[in-house]
Amino acid sequence: MTTSGPERDLGSLMVELTKLIRRRSLTALEPFGLSPAQGRAFRVIAHHDRAEHDDTDELRLSGLAERLRIAPRSTTEVVDRLEELGLVRRSPSPSDRRAISLTLTDKGRQVRKSMDQARVEGTGDLFGALTTAERGTLAHLLTKALDDADDRR
Repeated sequence: MTTSGPERDLGSLMVELTKLIRRRSLTALEPFGLSPAQGRAFRVIAHHDRAEHDDTDELRLSGLAERLRIAPRSTTEVVDRLEELGLVRRSPSPSDRRAISLTLTDKGRQVRKSMDQARVEGTGDLFGALTTAERGTLAHLLTKALDDADDRR
């Protein structure tokens, strides 16, 4: 299924690649007891937790829902599970007492490291045929396409 040429449009290629990545992600998430939706939410929270920012740049439930492009109620259910697993902590927002901030627990930080390694191992061979420069170019182009799609939403 490596046909090349005009019959292979970008959308079809992306769908095939997404299916492969999804299957590998499911396998990588199994040891942590996370569904794909919970894994995505966990990665967003972990990325925010890892980023350097000041105290006013907190991740709230509403911000997580926006980043995941899901309804706030669905976000609450996903975060409930992450909290049950001891990976995420909800706490009152220091800047708005009506809001809830999300952070990783110590266990969550340990799991993040394990998940990062599992993701690298699980998807690394998908891009093994690409050079480091080609991977960088691909990441840049995909980011550009996603940003443009977000701008037009």
